[in-house]
Amino acid sequence: MTLEEIIKIVKDSFDLDAIKNYNGFIAIQVNITEEPFGVFYVELKDHELHVEPYDYYDRNAAISISPKNFMNIINGRLDPVFAFTTGKLKLDGDPGKVLELLKFTKQSKKSK
Repeated sequence: MTLEEIIKIVKDSFDLDAIKNYNGFIAIQVNITEEPFGVFYVELKDHELHVEPYDYYDRNAAISISPKNFMNIINGRLDPVFAFTTGKLKLDGDPGKVLELLKFTKQSKKSK
């Protein structure tokens, strides 16, 4: 899997209708720590989702994670709190914003 494929999957995993009703700001940088190594960010701003392959300096948080564990979180197969407490995910910044962002994934809507 390439970084571009991961970014596309991430974009497709969000509920765009729910994001249209969101008035806040969330910016999370994702550092992929294994092949295909890379950095991208996920931002909710002005009722829109942005996922781009760049560093994000004015972010709420940055996470470092393997691609497999990241995809498992996005798909609802790995709890992000469990991933953090077991060392599968490293976090720098506001953990609340990371959890808030995940509430906008389609998988999150299915589990309710």
